[in-house]
Amino acid sequence: MRVSPSACPHDCPSACPLDVVVDDDGRVGRLHGAAMPYTEGVICAKVARYGERVHHPDRILAPLRRVGDKGDGRFAAISWDEALDEIAHRFAEAAEKWGAESVWPYFYAGTMGLVQMGAANRLRRAMGYSGQQKTICAAIAGAGWLAGNGAKHSVDTREMAESQLIVIWGANPAATQVHVMGLAAKARKAHGAKLVVVDPYRTPTAEKADLHLMPRPGTDAALACAVMHVLFRDDLVDHAYLDKYAQGTDALRQHVASRDPEWAATITGLSVPQIEDFARLYGTTQRSLIRVGYGMSRSRNGAVNVHAVSCLPVLTGAWRHRGGGATQSLSAGFALDRTLMDALDLPEPQVRQLDMSRIGAILTGEADALRHGPPVMAMLVQSTNPASVAPETTKVWQGLARPDLFVAVHEQVMTQTARFADLVLPATTFLEHADLYTSYGHTFLQAAKPVIAPLGQARSNHWVVAQLARRLGARHASFDMDEWAMIDSCLRASSLPGADDVHAARWVDCTPPFEKSHYLDGFGHGGRFRFAADWTAIGPDHAGLPSLPDHLDNIERADTEHPFRLITPPSRHFLNSSFTETATSRRLAARPTALLHQDDAAPLKIATGDLIRLGNRRGSVLVHASLTDGIARGVVAVEGIWPNECFVGGIGVNALVGGDPVPPAGGAAFHDSAVWIKPAFLGESA
Repeated sequence: MRVSPSACPHDCPSACPLDVVVDDDGRVGRLHGAAMPYTEGVICAKVARYGERVHHPDRILAPLRRVGDKGDGRFAAISWDEALDEIAHRFAEAAEKWGAESVWPYFYAGTMGLVQMGAANRLRRAMGYSGQQKTICAAIAGAGWLAGNGAKHSVDTREMAESQLIVIWGANPAATQVHVMGLAAKARKAHGAKLVVVDPYRTPTAEKADLHLMPRPGTDAALACAVMHVLFRDDLVDHAYLDKYAQGTDALRQHVASRDPEWAATITGLSVPQIEDFARLYGTTQRSLIRVGYGMSRSRNGAVNVHAVSCLPVLTGAWRHRGGGATQSLSAGFALDRTLMDALDLPEPQVRQLDMSRIGAILTGEADALRHGPPVMAMLVQSTNPASVAPETTKVWQGLARPDLFVAVHEQVMTQTARFADLVLPATTFLEHADLYTSYGHTFLQAAKPVIAPLGQARSNHWVVAQLARRLGARHASFDMDEWAMIDSCLRASSLPGADDVHAARWVDCTPPFEKSHYLDGFGHGGRFRFAADWTAIGPDHAGLPSLPDHLDNIERADTEHPFRLITPPSRHFLNSSFTETATSRRLAARPTALLHQDDAAPLKIATGDLIRLGNRRGSVLVHASLTDGIARGVVAVEGIWPNECFVGGIGVNALVGGDPVPPAGGAAFHDSAVWIKPAFLGESA
């Protein structure tokens, strides 16, 4: 038995350093956390049992060619040369007939490692294929944060241990960022810090809160505006700080004068006393820290919500204090030269940028989604599973099933997307390849080597792309380098220690100075925070967005035909669609379930355990009900991106989610669907 160092690659803020146990037969055993200052040896349970994924009986171990209909999942083994030659031929054929933009490399954050995640994009840049707007996760929140702050700096999460008040707004770190819960516990124990959670339902995080506010989905900006009203009314603002660091204070004061708690109560569903108590608690606590989560951004007014919430620590001057301000993403703290990783030394081709969240509309030929260009005729999909995770599932399936569309999917297990592929390629897990890892929850840089040899014929993203580049005649230095050489070159170009040194040290602390992470050297936009957002500078779809913080009523509102609002938050047992194939995660998660307020269920004659149907104009899904008083009235929550076959009707909850882009810069509104609910019975199908 041996223990080898590694780092978790999954799309989570923590990017945990790992100690991996490997037995004498080369099988991965338990994974343990290493004692990095942020993670302190703690990792989530699903990664601790990662051996279940590596050695899963359904692991893809050889290249496969489809021998059945698209979607059936019937394949036969072929050689790597056959697979790569066919992909190169089909890409070249599509480019010759339809133009290079008819080829669309499609990828995302199945791994957050810089070498592997960006592999397909290097090929895209070299060949002039269609680009990809990476909108499906952070685009909306990023737009809202930049609107006021002008830069993507955030308070170091570790400062939370020194906070007097922690506000977790639109996040469930007990499931998605477990280390935040440890930091909150430290703050409570050290100096009695209060924890406030703003979330439409009672999550495991909310169960730990001193105050849990359950607003209706998409009404976060209304709550924030009412808090601002109270801060100005009761003179709880930091005038000296505002004079130095803010722009547009007087206009904001006049604007929120009419946005009082009574106004917000009618929009949010919260009571006036709840809003008043929260506002006074926030306004009278100097070291208040808001964890700005992604949940509030996943509505059609999400960018406006995030901007409104980001105004609060500016009004109170909380940014001045250690343990005060706000934290959203720490990714800007890594000053890496990514020229090699992203092929930035190649000219950027003047090609269309296709919105990954609109893959359904793109593959079914909607002209606006295609940017009025040629159809997509060939794809390489790496590190993502759009047939399960993208909005408008039915439309995505229709597009992937096109007989004239060639799709190669590079995967570890047979996902829903892989079942639609013409070719399936076996992919390495992070324990079988090298990579360089940053984080958006901490500021420690890590370089990891393979812990075990690739299983079967599995190969890394970078290897596949380099092999295709040679067959297609693409030229770039990265295609002739292995992963470790790329990592070493990137680190040295960034004036950092080389790859071997970083690996030996386990991590490099890249924490920015306090003044920068707290904007004490000035916000973007010329040094001042903008209460009045210039949305035209953030994204092209800015018409109708309010300049000053406000409730934007562009959400998919409940009505008589669709009286419920659906949210689709993460499950603590899965990570997007990863871990959904492992036996332990499935057992712990049990089955797809709809959380519904007991008072909403009574008139529908629905009890816990009943099969129900949720639906709207996009389709319908079958799930089992679980009744609770811990969810806002009129709201239904279905946690986790379950495999579609786990639903009674064979199709998952994203079938109900719209794919229309969120203003101003695109993104998917996963928590913004109006639905009806009906009792169902076990013999029904979707």
